[in-house]
Amino acid sequence: MAEEFLRIEKLVKAFGANQVVKSVDLSFNKGEFISLLGPSGCGKTTILRMIAGFERPTSGNIFVDGREITNLTPNRRNIGMVFQAYALFPNMTVFDNVAFGLKVAGKPKAEIAPRVAEMLKLIHLEQLADRYPYQMSGGQQQRVALARALAPSPRMLLLDEPLSALDAKIRVSLREQIREIQQNLGITTVFVTHDQEEALSISDRIVVMNAGRADQVGTPSDIYNRPATRFVASFVGTLNIIDATVVDPAANTIRIGDGVITLREPIGALKGGDKVSVALRPEAGSLSESATGDTALTGTVVSSHFLGSVVRTKFDVGGNQISFDMFNAPDKVLPQPGETVTLRFAAGDLLLIKD
Repeated sequence: MAEEFLRIEKLVKAFGANQVVKSVDLSFNKGEFISLLGPSGCGKTTILRMIAGFERPTSGNIFVDGREITNLTPNRRNIGMVFQAYALFPNMTVFDNVAFGLKVAGKPKAEIAPRVAEMLKLIHLEQLADRYPYQMSGGQQQRVALARALAPSPRMLLLDEPLSALDAKIRVSLREQIREIQQNLGITTVFVTHDQEEALSISDRIVVMNAGRADQVGTPSDIYNRPATRFVASFVGTLNIIDATVVDPAANTIRIGDGVITLREPIGALKGGDKVSVALRPEAGSLSESATGDTALTGTVVSSHFLGSVVRTKFDVGGNQISFDMFNAPDKVLPQPGETVTLRFAAGDLLLIKD
């Protein structure tokens, strides 16, 4: 049975009249990798800073391993934090940066040297112990910041958009390394990001933040495939939001353009003629006549765009512009504007969107 490690209860943070975190309740297990995902200003970094102790909650409580830490100072929480801007000491070598927390904790020299060596081996920078931050790349500096945070053996690791300043290739490589280190150490980790691909690729669970609230908490698969709100559906991944009209709520049928479709999930309290929104991922459908989907939409091609590994085509169905993706192939003929196409998919791929 999973062991609860971090619990946040009715957490609120206001700066004057501006409430940036609005009664958030969250619970995470020991050893989980959690991402707080959302756009700028949604409250994710403020939550992280309250867990670290750098911000005091306006109200609410934070518990770590069964102990309330809401009012403890940062140095009494035993939490490691990695910042977006590295925050390395420029006048210290890599060795001294990593050793800093151990020295502050009063560890003897005989313990510090082997621990620093262990951390530098963990981040694959053993050969750079004598360098200064200005002599290193951004990716190397961020790995040193990670080693410095982990050196004192914290019970939890917090990462505040640690990869946003790096270029794309280094970002992908470093996020995979962070995940590998986290899994090897089994340390509970909270990772703040606005990058959905980052969150989806390395998290055990994701909290999607929207205007100070946690809109949805779930596994990457849940968040992507079963978004709980219109915001989550539109923020995570590329998603077609399609306007439809209820035909028969008892039969779960809706009309999109000229076609009537039966949904898999119950329509609920809506009645015939009511407007409703459904969502469809671009990768869900196929133009192939042999496709196994039990549902289809027919419309007119608006545009096709070559994106490398995929071709994204947009077609119009009853005023809805719907995008769908096809894998690229050297001999593939792109659908042309004005052409009539039929997209086949499974009814279960259509999600009823709740606001």
